[in-house]
Amino acid sequence: MSNHSSRESVAALTLGALGVVYGDIGTSPLYTMKEVFSPTTGVPLDAAHLIGAVSVIFWGLMMVVTLKYVLLILRADNRGEGGIMALTALAAKAAGTSGQRRVILLLTGVFGAALFYGDSIITPAVTVLGAVEGLEMISLSFKAYVVPIALTVLIALFAMQRYGTSVVGKLFGPVIVLWFGVLAVSGLNEIIQQPAILTALNPLNAIRFLSAQGWHVFVVGGAIVLAFTGAEALYADMGHFGKRPIQIAWMGLVLPSLALNYMGQGALLMRDPGAIENPFFRLFPASLLIPAVVLATFAAVIASQAVISGAYSMTKQAMQLGLLPRMQVNFTSAKEMGQIYMPGVNWILLAGVLLAVVGFGSSSAMAAAYGIAVTVTMLITTILTFFVVRNSWKFPLAVALASTCVFLTLDILLVVSCSLKFFQGGWFPLAMGGVIFLVMATWRRGRELLINSIRQHDPELLPFITALSGDSIARASRTAVYAVANPDTVPQALMHNLKHNQVLHERNLILTVVFHDVPWIPFEERVQVEALAPGFWKVKVNYGFKNTPDIPKALELCAAHGLVLNLFEISYFLSREIVVPTKGTGMAHWRELLFALMSRNAGNVVDFFRLPNNCVIELGTRVQI
Repeated sequence: MSNHSSRESVAALTLGALGVVYGDIGTSPLYTMKEVFSPTTGVPLDAAHLIGAVSVIFWGLMMVVTLKYVLLILRADNRGEGGIMALTALAAKAAGTSGQRRVILLLTGVFGAALFYGDSIITPAVTVLGAVEGLEMISLSFKAYVVPIALTVLIALFAMQRYGTSVVGKLFGPVIVLWFGVLAVSGLNEIIQQPAILTALNPLNAIRFLSAQGWHVFVVGGAIVLAFTGAEALYADMGHFGKRPIQIAWMGLVLPSLALNYMGQGALLMRDPGAIENPFFRLFPASLLIPAVVLATFAAVIASQAVISGAYSMTKQAMQLGLLPRMQVNFTSAKEMGQIYMPGVNWILLAGVLLAVVGFGSSSAMAAAYGIAVTVTMLITTILTFFVVRNSWKFPLAVALASTCVFLTLDILLVVSCSLKFFQGGWFPLAMGGVIFLVMATWRRGRELLINSIRQHDPELLPFITALSGDSIARASRTAVYAVANPDTVPQALMHNLKHNQVLHERNLILTVVFHDVPWIPFEERVQVEALAPGFWKVKVNYGFKNTPDIPKALELCAAHGLVLNLFEISYFLSREIVVPTKGTGMAHWRELLFALMSRNAGNVVDFFRLPNNCVIELGTRVQI
């Protein structure tokens, strides 16, 4: 690639990163300063405290976002992919042979992933509501219409998900560039009128502000953390845009614009303390309020789109890692495999978002619920990063501790600060995350019990098929593919075929699909073929958690291993297990009932693996767990 083409590619990726990665943190100025100086925090609204609070926000952005995420954690890529699931897999692999440590790290990462769903509900609700609340600055008569308008915008946003983001996605980057430009200009205008706010750049003012709060610092920290929400998106979307475009976008536009806007709001409040009712929209003259509200609403929709799309991707990865049952996945783009739509996830998220908007009623009330899920996820990310730095990158213990302990201390401070708001709404995302974690743990454990039950009651495969080779059983001149979870026992569908039809196929493939804790599996490692007995082969298909399963395409790769197949002469035999919960060992009975319910309602395996509908035979069997 020429230098010119390379520069164009980086520029395009940087523009895309602005639209997707920075929508959430870019809309934080809508409500952060208002919450820092709300009556619940008790921070005096005077020049010293305004300078101190803005200084804490600025240096918090430098420490939490710039140093932690942009410079450190973006280095922890799992074959080019980022995000809590990719980091969990990387940390668990780095844990070495210690099985107990590996399990603890996996559970920690899964809980962090579960909390993401709470964030996926709170982010659209608080950002859209915070933007629409700007109407109150135009006229108080709009106050009664804020919630209905926010609900309408959110319903329209979720209803449009089925059409994909390819068209509207092209507008994301330019709109967010305009948004950050407006943030910078509106803030700079106030700084010029009140340049004393620039002393907030001195970190000593941040230290003085925090030390003067005493134990009250935890209350203030719960509001200041709102400025950092969305930082996790830098890492989660690394696989889409790459490390360099994300870093360029942050250092070149996002950080300067946010810093100018927060200082501008501080300068405005130093000049006019009455602007605290909504300092962001008070940055604009009355003639520009309507355009500002419209632009803020567009920015909020873009921020919401990022976490909604992230919830789809997270669910797909969790399904392929065996943490959730199969769900319907619709691909909304013929070119971009990452653009997907999951109806079940979409409508569950919408229900949660609408309940949050109606239940909390304002962005200020919802702010209490916002920070806790984000800060716990940030804390988990730091813990996992330590194991990557120490065990994967092989840095000395002192270096690993030095590179993570400062961030760990900051994360703990923020988690404790947000925990004080537990009863004011912080319970909401934690409850959501807890429920999702329970579902994930139940599904994973239930699948283990199911496979163990099948292994105990079904005969071993190799002796069974070896005995068949000498029998004079009629053979159909086609290929049978038996998809199984356990390749060492006889597939139920094979036994049913022999019992009821008294026939074997000329070629029989015992097929297992394994999803690995890496993002991608290259084509040369995708398929493994092992000859077992005359007419029988064991085929193992490997996928990463970001690969899209496609069994017919995978079977084409068998030719390179000496097994040539005619895809038009294949019958796919599937065993559908009907789970029968029984009291005793295993899981608690109510969890077994939950697993049975999820198993019955799991998505269609035919669609999930892209099997041709007219070539599939499903045979059911009852399995006790």
